[in-house]
Amino acid sequence: MSHSHAAGRSAEEALQALMEGNQRFRNGKFKERDLGSARRIDLVENGQKPFAVVLACSDSRVPVELLFDQGMGDIFVVRVAGNVVDPVALGSIEYGLEHLGANLLMVLGHSNCGAVKATVDGGEAPGSIAAIVKKIQPSVAKMAANGLSGAELCSRVEEENVFTTIREIKASPIVHHLMEHGLKIVAAKYMLDSGEVILM
Repeated sequence: MSHSHAAGRSAEEALQALMEGNQRFRNGKFKERDLGSARRIDLVENGQKPFAVVLACSDSRVPVELLFDQGMGDIFVVRVAGNVVDPVALGSIEYGLEHLGANLLMVLGHSNCGAVKATVDGGEAPGSIAAIVKKIQPSVAKMAANGLSGAELCSRVEEENVFTTIREIKASPIVHHLMEHGLKIVAAKYMLDSGEVILM
């Protein structure tokens, strides 16, 4: 396999960089970022070497680079409503890990997730939205079986859904192989109100 894992940051260093960035975000103390043409040209000429892959929800309140205070070329972000995976999302994750050489994958759920609430509320999901709901339903069933309901049920499903997604990702032979060579997968939840990313 062509992964360049030895060259990049270790999983631990990558996770530390993300969590320190989230601390800056919460304190409103952002690093000065080079978003100019020189940085863009550098990323074209020398290629991208993101230190982490983050699977997050498409929710507009969860801007991944901002909430980790990272710049262009730092994070390979895959965003899908409900932070679920299908073959296309999984292929994107595999590309970021195997081809680009990131040693850290974070699956990031968040509070007040509309995809989770829609699944908990039930009813017919129109169009292809049903495909998202179908992915979240097992987590709803599991948590509802524990006697949870309402806001507590939604919150626990947001978390359970992250772990369900991680189990699906780990079933990938590419990911399984990379986990034997330094890849770390972490579960996290972003709190919309406080701006905090909590590791689970």
